[in-house]
Amino acid sequence: MTAPVRLVRRSRPVRRSRRGGSGPLAVPLSWLYALLLAAPLFYLAVSALKTNIEIFNRPFALPEHWLWHNFRTAWRTADLGQALLNSLLISAVAIVLTLGLALPASFALARLDNRLSRLVTGTFSVGFLIPPFAALIPTVILAIKLHMFYTREFQMLFLPAGALPLSVLLLTQFMRTVPPALVESAALDGAGNWRLLVNVFIPIAMPGVVSVTILQLLTFWNEYLFSLTITGTAPGVRTAQVALPTLISDSTDFGVLTAGTVLTLLPVYVAYSLASRRMQEALTAGAVKG
Repeated sequence: MTAPVRLVRRSRPVRRSRRGGSGPLAVPLSWLYALLLAAPLFYLAVSALKTNIEIFNRPFALPEHWLWHNFRTAWRTADLGQALLNSLLISAVAIVLTLGLALPASFALARLDNRLSRLVTGTFSVGFLIPPFAALIPTVILAIKLHMFYTREFQMLFLPAGALPLSVLLLTQFMRTVPPALVESAALDGAGNWRLLVNVFIPIAMPGVVSVTILQLLTFWNEYLFSLTITGTAPGVRTAQVALPTLISDSTDFGVLTAGTVLTLLPVYVAYSLASRRMQEALTAGAVKG
């Protein structure tokens, strides 16, 4: 006599929802946020190719006649070629000096944990309490005493001084994430402070370095008050932000003014796009190695 056959009911596999943990409003809100960011850029781009009448009557519509000569007029009238070169030179030198001073200082503060290091960190934090315009008159007096008033060189030296507090504090926090075991291993292999900084701390803190570079690039490029006061308005030394207002007059052509604004935004936008991608790669590499 054969044994009875037992029927085994197979349980159905649980289907996991393809949707993430985000709610149903996540996608519409993301598109709304992207639209809010893109709308001013679109308005700026199309206004650079319009007449004044079209800008005010049809602000977000495409131009009936594409006035590409607005860019040429803005370039020649404000002498933007020399102004952009001055801004690029001042920003590049200032960023190099800022990182050259902030990286060793952050390395020392990250490795030390005593009363002196906390005092130095607090001193850098005090820099946030001083408003920039409060240092305008002392800075002008200093520039005159050094015979560097109305020069690009003084601007290159002054900008890193104002950028050091934030840069040092940010880089210090990134460098404190370096594993102590990795530092001890490198020290046992004979690595000194310089090799530790270059070969251990900077590669791991590279996302912080890129973040500080992006932040200070935007700050240096858009700086206007000190550029106007210290560097001056001479065509040979003025920056792009100082040259741009020369397009404003009693009969301002807003299409030309907007075209000049687009020209001054393009270099920093390209640099920001490249640096932000580099920061994402550094973050991804750090996550994979961890």
